[in-house]
Amino acid sequence: MKRPHVIAVVPTLLTLGNAACGFGAITIAMKADSGIAPEQLLATAGMLIMAAMFFDMIDGSVARLTRQTSDFGAQLDSLCDAISFGVAPALLVVNSSYHYHPRVLWCLAVLFVLCVLLRLARFNVETGDNDSHTSFEGLPSPAAAGAVASFAIASPGFLRLTEAQMPERMQELGNWLITATSLCLPVLAIVLGCLMVSRIRYPHVFNLVFRGQRTFPHLIQLVFALVAIFAFHELAAPLIFLFFVLESPVRALLFDVVARRLQGIRAEAHEFLPPGR
Repeated sequence: MKRPHVIAVVPTLLTLGNAACGFGAITIAMKADSGIAPEQLLATAGMLIMAAMFFDMIDGSVARLTRQTSDFGAQLDSLCDAISFGVAPALLVVNSSYHYHPRVLWCLAVLFVLCVLLRLARFNVETGDNDSHTSFEGLPSPAAAGAVASFAIASPGFLRLTEAQMPERMQELGNWLITATSLCLPVLAIVLGCLMVSRIRYPHVFNLVFRGQRTFPHLIQLVFALVAIFAFHELAAPLIFLFFVLESPVRALLFDVVARRLQGIRAEAHEFLPPGR
């Protein structure tokens, strides 16, 4: 007789906490078009997405620490991620921009959700039990969702810069940041979607910081995060997430350019070498 699988209670509750935060973010984001303090509502939704990221970050570690990993937990994790890091940030994109037609925003949000689903399905299929969990192929969906949520969290700070008691330059900066966020966030969502389904390698930040070997690039990332927090305040979270999102593709592009250049130099040198050398 086949024995029933035992569900790991603590890791499962942490994973379900991820889904609960994602559902809360969706519920609050849907109220943002009511006209009642939309920036505060979207910021709250963004904070709930960040809370979902925390649950997603620790549930797998707790499962491995207690030796309670299972296929059930892996599948449940992806289902919860689809809610918290797919649907919830897509609604933030729809409700954070006023420069695009609603149908255009809806299409961009749908594309973001579809990329998240593709990313999660590929991760489930291609990740084995012996995976070292030190890096990911493609941008992780929590990081993509965090990048979107960080702008929603920063939006009340942008709005405070436009208040009458603020200096004129700060008011201009606040208005520019609000306009830039409205214009660029839907475009950023598409970029994030493309990076999620790409083959670019991204580091697993949690495992590298707490379990892996610390390297000089990791130290640079930590220093950048601390400088951003103390120097830019409202812009700190968006800058940190954008740095993580863009660092890997920029580095991959530079390595590709250098490799092509070296290959060209070797080909040119080979033409001038005498036969037999």
